[in-house]
Amino acid sequence: MSKIHAAITAVNGYVPDYILTNQELETMVETNDEWITTRTGIKERRILKGEGKATSDMAVPAVEGLLRKRGISAEEIDLIIFCTSTPDMPFPATANILADKIGAINAWGFDLQAACSGFIYGLTTGAQFIESGKHKKVLVVGGDKMSSIINYEDRATCIIFGDGCGVVLLEPNTEGLGVLDAILKSDGSGKEYLNIKAGGSLMPASHETVDQKLHYAFQEGKTVFKFAVTNMANVAAEIMERNQLTSEDVNWLVPHQANKRIIDATAERMGLGPEKVMINIQKYGNTTSGTIPLCLWEWENQLKKGDILILAAFGGGFTWGSVYLKWAY
Repeated sequence: MSKIHAAITAVNGYVPDYILTNQELETMVETNDEWITTRTGIKERRILKGEGKATSDMAVPAVEGLLRKRGISAEEIDLIIFCTSTPDMPFPATANILADKIGAINAWGFDLQAACSGFIYGLTTGAQFIESGKHKKVLVVGGDKMSSIINYEDRATCIIFGDGCGVVLLEPNTEGLGVLDAILKSDGSGKEYLNIKAGGSLMPASHETVDQKLHYAFQEGKTVFKFAVTNMANVAAEIMERNQLTSEDVNWLVPHQANKRIIDATAERMGLGPEKVMINIQKYGNTTSGTIPLCLWEWENQLKKGDILILAAFGGGFTWGSVYLKWAY
C-alpha cells in the first residue's frame, strides 16, 4: 500500500472590507507612509469593524467558501484545527464555536496557539491525523483579529498588524503529493521580546492591568527582527538541504508576511528570485496565523499539480519552522 500523505485539496480566505491605510495611520501616531513602507513593505491592512465581531466571524465565510469549492458539506469534516492568537474567548475553543456556526456536527476540534507560526504548526499537526488513517477531512484554519489586541497609540505594533483568515482542507493522498516534511522549532526565552503581559494566570485582568495597557501586544522590534531574519531563513534552507532540493526544484516560497525585509532575506538564503515568492504584505500587513493560507488562496490559480512549495514562518514564543509540500491539484 502506498504511503498516505496529507494533501491540501482546497483553500479559501476572507479579509474584512475596511482598509486601514498608512495615510490614516499618520493621523493616529507619529509616522509616515515612506517610513512604514521602507521598513516593513506594508501599505495597508484590513480591519474587522462592527460590534460583536470576532475571529470566528472571519472564519465562517472562509470555510463556507471552501466547502462550496470542494463540493462537500460541513457534516463531512472530521476535525477542525483553529490556529489563532485572538480566540473569540479564552474558552470554549474558537474551533468549537466555528463548528457550531457552520454545522460541522461530526467534527471535534481545538485551538492551536503558536503566534505567527500557528498555521504551519497546525498544518503539520493536521497532517498527522490524515497520515494515521483515522481522519479523512481536516480543516486547518489560520485567522486573527489582531486589531483586538493592538494599541493604536503604539507605533511599534499598530503599523504592522491586520485582520484576516485563511483555511485549507487536508485529505489523504497516495500519489506522493501533500505535506512531505516539516521542521518546527521553539525557544521560550523569546517571551521577553514579543508578548501580551496580562490576561493569563500569571497576571489576571484587573483595573490596573487595563489602565497600564498590558492587554495589548508588545514587541521589541529590533530583537525580534534579528531573530526572525536568521531563523526563518535558516529553517527554510535546512528543509531544502534535508530533502536534497535546489532552488531550481522549488516553485514557490510561501513566507509568513511579517516584514518584507525578512521575506527577502529568506528568499535570498534559498537562492530564489522574487518571481517565486508569494507576497501580499503590502495589502494585508501581518495577519499572524492568517498570512500563509491567505497567500495560498490568492495564488491558487497559479499553482499546478506537483508544484514544490516551501512554507516558512517565525513568531512569538519564539516559534518558527518550515514545511515542504507538493501541491495536489
